[in-house]
Amino acid sequence: MLSVADILAANNVLLAPMAGVTEAPFRGICKKMGAGLTYTEMLSAKGLHYNPDSRGTRAILTFSEYETPCAVQIFGSDPEMMAQQAAKLVAKHGADIALIDINMGCPVTKVVGKGEGSALMRTPDLAARIVHEVALSVPIPVTVKFRKGWDEDEVNAVEFAQTMEAAGAAAIAVHGRTREQFYHGKADWTVIAQVKAAVSVPVIGSGDVFSADDVVGILERTGADGVMVARGAQGNPWIFREARALLDSGVRLDPPTVQERVEMARQHARALVAFSGERSVGRMRKHVAWYVAGAPGASHVRGRVNNCTTPDELDALLVEYLEYLESL
Repeated sequence: MLSVADILAANNVLLAPMAGVTEAPFRGICKKMGAGLTYTEMLSAKGLHYNPDSRGTRAILTFSEYETPCAVQIFGSDPEMMAQQAAKLVAKHGADIALIDINMGCPVTKVVGKGEGSALMRTPDLAARIVHEVALSVPIPVTVKFRKGWDEDEVNAVEFAQTMEAAGAAAIAVHGRTREQFYHGKADWTVIAQVKAAVSVPVIGSGDVFSADDVVGILERTGADGVMVARGAQGNPWIFREARALLDSGVRLDPPTVQERVEMARQHARALVAFSGERSVGRMRKHVAWYVAGAPGASHVRGRVNNCTTPDELDALLVEYLEYLESL
């Protein structure tokens, strides 16, 4: 079993869990582009308990051949159920899972309304019970991802981190926004530094990491042991390659050309369709928009991609766009 310190020593630039984004094909692309550990989309412990064989669950727990071992993120508010489902995941998937990460940072109303996600920052005793029970149930590291606090009047990341460490968390990831902010405003990297100074387990920083310079910056300014890249990887898996080059040798790689971005979108679409069939074209639309963002004619592509319903239509649009780019 690898410790979190071992994982971060090998490569401390990680792909963050993102619902609706970090499916196996995208995780595999990011891994090939230089990401360290990759994280699944979050899984509901209740969903695993009541409907463990649902299509969505099976998809989330299908790992790319390039990425294992992978981190699996779960969420919920029932300590015993969380522990039971974590144990079942590890028993079933074995060495494919590097660690179990517990989501205590999701700000979405339907999650928070059930006392899950970032709502657990307001019930630290319950959060500690969850971590304790899950850590006892599995032979691999259990980590926790949470936020700066609930809002600016309830900033408790430092105390919460200490409580999670005492409960058995092997590492802590901190997003520098409050729940009230969702993904708006600026991430507070100072709170990540404060957490790092307050605990002895590895700390992973998250929030406003959109470039290789941001990766270096958050590590230097916070002293964190690792960094999670979330929205910064959307349409830009090259961020991992660029970050590693800058961290390892001080080299700034040239960003991908627009043509390279479009070709990656085509590759991503083929992988996603192979993974989950033609219905995945709808899920690929947002990725296409991210890949072409800021490029000439991008608004036209975004408008047309929403009318694509088959893989052939989507690929034909991207080929047509490549021809347009070559004509400029």
